Amino acid sequence: MHARRRGGEPDRPGHRRARGGFPEGAALAGVQCRRLGNQHRGGDSAVEHAVPGHGAGQVVELTAPRSGRLDAVLAAALDNLSRSRVQRLIERGMVRVNGAVARKSAVVAEGDAVVVVIETGPRAPGAVDFDLPVVYEDELLAAIDKPAGLAVHGAPGDTAPSVAGWWLARLGPASAAFAPDVERPGVVHRLDKETSGVMVLAKTPAAQAALSRAFEERRARKTYLAVVDGVPAQPRAVIDAPIDRDPRDRTRMAVTTRGRSARTEYIVIASDGERSLLEVHPETGRTHQIRVHLAAIGTPVANDAVYGTAEPRARQLLHAYRLELPHPAGGRLVAAAPPPADLLAAIRAIAGEAVASRYAAVPPPTIEQGEAS
Repeated sequence: MHARRRGGEPDRPGHRRARGGFPEGAALAGVQCRRLGNQHRGGDSAVEHAVPGHGAGQVVELTAPRSGRLDAVLAAALDNLSRSRVQRLIERGMVRVNGAVARKSAVVAEGDAVVVVIETGPRAPGAVDFDLPVVYEDELLAAIDKPAGLAVHGAPGDTAPSVAGWWLARLGPASAAFAPDVERPGVVHRLDKETSGVMVLAKTPAAQAALSRAFEERRARKTYLAVVDGVPAQPRAVIDAPIDRDPRDRTRMAVTTRGRSARTEYIVIASDGERSLLEVHPETGRTHQIRVHLAAIGTPVANDAVYGTAEPRARQLLHAYRLELPHPAGGRLVAAAPPPADLLAAIRAIAGEAVASRYAAVPPPTIEQGEAS
């Protein structure tokens, strides 16, 4: 079947309007059609639209060319979008299948009508300058010590300060080197809002690609410090349990047989019988992975309001302590961030002054030779 794309374009095979798609005047005030993959290169009639909370946007309407997982099918069909970018669009409700908002784990059938909204205007994070501790910086990247309570990036329409907004302000005119459809220039991994600690940011598109690849290929080693309620049954173990959205509450993650593979190693450093101090090494990078896995074995992160029990006005005691990963210019960056005061006090109470002092005295960042990115 041939169908007409919005904007009065000629009929093209493989595309049709989705029945019951995004309501006109609500999520979209208009559309801009994008040329995709190997489509016919006839003249496009493009109309720019505002997508509330997202800046300007494009709408792409297509017929699923095959059956399979929605994210995989779209990533193959839209060759200018990575699978991870497609997954983020799905998570944010920017994809519909046959008129219904799609879930990340959705499966499409050949011929299903799919509508995708792609942001193209001003990037989501507004450039906002404020003070953040910089652990290490060179011409390609920076490692920062993110405080608890600061989001890496805000939700759509959120104007609160974020790491992404701070980084955009710090890059200044250099941010223009990133392609307009890069949602968060330089951001290659995330920490939960209430998790503190070290994270790395890229200064150039090439550095962002190299660092993202290192995380995807699991060549980055992350060490977290966690204070948990209770005492793990084993002093050292690997939790190997798949994780996906909790089917009863989509704002939470859960261990489920339908989930994506996830592995977390932990080591008990000390315990006072009520709480324990752990070093944690996530081998994969699923959303809320450490928090979900530790809760699943009966020792949730202390003060975790989602997966455990939180004290009033206290944040979850989880800290990204050390990060090792290939540097885009060669060698291996090793950077660490000392535990903040609340976590340090908890460590001192559980393990004593000597252990607390050891973690507080982080070594300076280094570039170790031996691995190229």
